[in-house]
Amino acid sequence: MRTVYRVLAFAICGLVMLQAASHAWVSAGLAAFLFEGGTFDPNSPPDIPEAMGFMIHGMNGMYVIPVVALALLVVSFFVRVPRGVMWAVIIVALVALQVTLGLLGHTMTALAFLHGVNALALFGSALYAGLRAKAPAVAEAAPRSSVAVG
Repeated sequence: MRTVYRVLAFAICGLVMLQAASHAWVSAGLAAFLFEGGTFDPNSPPDIPEAMGFMIHGMNGMYVIPVVALALLVVSFFVRVPRGVMWAVIIVALVALQVTLGLLGHTMTALAFLHGVNALALFGSALYAGLRAKAPAVAEAAPRSSVAVG
């Protein structure tokens, strides 16, 4: 179970990296589109291949990451990781905040800034949780003395 906890925590790290990459991809595509004279139509996404980044970012952030975070929380109750439940709760809370900031960031752009900052906090927390779940070090047996006592 410790391995499952680690895999889920590190999966969240990977998914957060996918979020950043998909956002950078669509942002670069939009910038190039605008620099080439393109315009926005609020009724349809821009006709650029990078627009797929919107879908990746949205689906991953709204569905995949929350499900993995909840799975981490469930697993945390069955694995003996020091403060594993606490870190899983922190991760779930950061994911909930991340979704909220992402949704509200469309109307209040300052919250979009916090969305990016919170992503770093989420990545760091998931990384720390995964590292804490490393198998405990096995203590070596003390050497036996051949001298008889008594």
